[in-house]
Amino acid sequence: MGWVTFQLNGLRQGGYRGECQVSAFTGAARDTVPAPEAGADLLAALLDGMDAALCALDADGTITHWNREAERILGWPAAEAVGRRGFDGWAARSADAARTLARVMGAMRTPGRQVHELALLRKDGGRVLVRCQTAGVRAADGRPAGVYCAFSEVHVQIDLERSIALSEALFDDAPWGVVLVDADLRPAVVNDHAARAIGAGRTALLGRPLGEVVAGGVEELEGALQHVLAEGAPPAPADLWVTLAARPGAGGGERRRCWRSGFVRLSSPMTEEPVPLGVAWLFQDVTEERRAAREADRTRFRWAQLHRAGVAAAEYADPAEAVAVLLDFALAGFADHGLVDRVAGGRRLTRAVASPGGAPEGAGFDEAAGLTGGFPQRYGSDHPAFQAWDRAGSVRTEAGRDAARWAEERHWPAGTAHALCTALRSRGRTVGVLTFLRTAARGAFERADVVYAETVAARVAGCLDLPGELPGA
Repeated sequence: MGWVTFQLNGLRQGGYRGECQVSAFTGAARDTVPAPEAGADLLAALLDGMDAALCALDADGTITHWNREAERILGWPAAEAVGRRGFDGWAARSADAARTLARVMGAMRTPGRQVHELALLRKDGGRVLVRCQTAGVRAADGRPAGVYCAFSEVHVQIDLERSIALSEALFDDAPWGVVLVDADLRPAVVNDHAARAIGAGRTALLGRPLGEVVAGGVEELEGALQHVLAEGAPPAPADLWVTLAARPGAGGGERRRCWRSGFVRLSSPMTEEPVPLGVAWLFQDVTEERRAAREADRTRFRWAQLHRAGVAAAEYADPAEAVAVLLDFALAGFADHGLVDRVAGGRRLTRAVASPGGAPEGAGFDEAAGLTGGFPQRYGSDHPAFQAWDRAGSVRTEAGRDAARWAEERHWPAGTAHALCTALRSRGRTVGVLTFLRTAARGAFERADVVYAETVAARVAGCLDLPGELPGA
């Protein structure tokens, strides 16, 4: 006589899997155990509170335990089940009963746990296919004392296995990043794809604040996670632009990426009120697609502007007005200021047109922005405008740390941080220089910007080379 320990994997509909141990008092009490009555009450409470159906049979095949979950699945209450030998005449068809009992009792002679699928009968006469896990129970002297059988409906078990298989596939083979973020907004599980996208090992990211790997956009990311924890997942995926911190020992600096992200709130199934466990964050890197789409939109807009500018400029007889119209249209979405300096003999450049405003005195231009009235500009010999003239091409430049002094030395408007100078070429000669200026609110000029600027310059040069006089000529 002694204690018999039942150990089983609890199965819960909805994907929960736990493990519990139940000890059944079988006879003589020990000094450290409760009285038999208390032990029986405790055992009954434990069995009835389990999420898995459980029955136990003694060495003769007689039902000794039957919990509430078994009653729920088959409809037979414990009062009608306990004491029956085998399953014939109640929980199994007569044709199947002997084979069913033999498979269950076989666990008493086989080490370890056995898994079977059995067709049982409900009390209402319906049949149900269950998946059961059986294991032998031994007495204190080591002799076989019976078996226990934990079972659940097959479809419940399949749902559980499918959930487990899905989670394993997501973290092993998924073609997108998957990160489980805990309620403290720290990664708890990271799959291989996400680790590669972020640029760190799977284990290196665990438990670390997101700000350590995301240098820019972390507030937006954390805000999205906080919203999901508080309100639930958004109705559709969202694009998140982030800047990843530079990797130690790796070449290059920070990386700007766009992640198409979806979120799912995770809640515990073990409480009456949902308790958030964290957020499942799934994402794909769509940086190149978004950049290509943005570049296509920008290109369509710019060439539409050029078309509108050409149509509008053609209506002006005064070349200066035509150039001003061209610059006004070209600046939209491209730069903050545009300057046209015309070659005036020797190595001199005189201001012809400035935009916005159409005149150097307006729209924020001060004395440092350029001289009017035909006076040569006070450009140094290494000024970007002269560099573009000498190259008969384009020159890009940008301010260093002291942007104010940099702009002042080049006689550009205050606040200028980026410049693009392009030679104005017509009939095989340089007739002037076109300069586009950006403030620090815009990015530096890129190669694609040079193509656009040179296209505008070709049209401006054509206007400059028309018969007539421009200011400063």
